[in-house]
Amino acid sequence: MDELTQVFVISVAADLAGMHPQTLRQYDRLGLVSPTRTAGKSRRYSMRDVAKLREVARLGAEGVSLEGIRRILELEDQVNALSSRVRELESALADELLNRPGRRVFAAGSAGEVTSLKAGTRMRRSNQVVVWRPFNHE
Repeated sequence: MDELTQVFVISVAADLAGMHPQTLRQYDRLGLVSPTRTAGKSRRYSMRDVAKLREVARLGAEGVSLEGIRRILELEDQVNALSSRVRELESALADELLNRPGRRVFAAGSAGEVTSLKAGTRMRRSNQVVVWRPFNHE
């Protein structure tokens, strides 16, 4: 079961949230927490709904009005949706950059410089021989 699975009847959700079932009905009417409905029109709550109910209770205890709570929850939902969209776009951009023909690869040269290479090519290595002789103190 994940946090979105609608499994709790109103009495269980009210117990989990520490509220009276009538309070949950009022919050549903106000649009603060809207559970899904079964074919028989009874409410079903998820763990996410219960967490939201607890958040409503916390904000109410801090003196925030129901309209203020509704607006806060609306903005939090909007932020979560936008964050999810940003992650999707970042992933799509990363995929596009990796799959783009002619993309660039970088390598370090022998002196530590950064060299840009086309994908699929290798850096040319020097085939020079360097002889090292220790410094003589003569």
